[in-house]
Amino acid sequence: MAKEIERKFLVDIDKWGKRGDVSHIMQGYIFIHPQKVIRIRIDGKKAFLTIKGNLVGITRDEYEYPIPYNDACQLLKLCEGDIVEKNRYVLEYAGKKWEIDAFFGPNEGLVIAEVELERCDEKIELPNWVTVEVSQDNRYYNFNLSRHPFSQWQ
Repeated sequence: MAKEIERKFLVDIDKWGKRGDVSHIMQGYIFIHPQKVIRIRIDGKKAFLTIKGNLVGITRDEYEYPIPYNDACQLLKLCEGDIVEKNRYVLEYAGKKWEIDAFFGPNEGLVIAEVELERCDEKIELPNWVTVEVSQDNRYYNFNLSRHPFSQWQ
């Protein structure tokens, strides 16, 4: 079974400075349920279908499969909520791959850094550009951002 163990943090944009290799991502959700989601993602010219299971702490089941680009474009039209658009910056820090997502559209202004871990209790060195940890705040999960965008938060 594939497991994703991930921590999420808000980002101080001035300290981060938009460093890293960048790609444009569009993603939508065909199915959203408290214990599972089915996502369609287009990352450049690559496309994926992802099934994520119940989140327990910072761990959940995750299965991801490449699909034809044209199929993904059509499937995005079937998605619930808004399509989530973001630029993803990838960089290494202290031996870990960090993915920093700078959102567009209804989520404009939100910047989140994610790091995947081998174990839940794994110790990592945090970069000076991360601020508040939001790993267990479900408002920051992309499927929730598709239904309740950052721009609508009070």
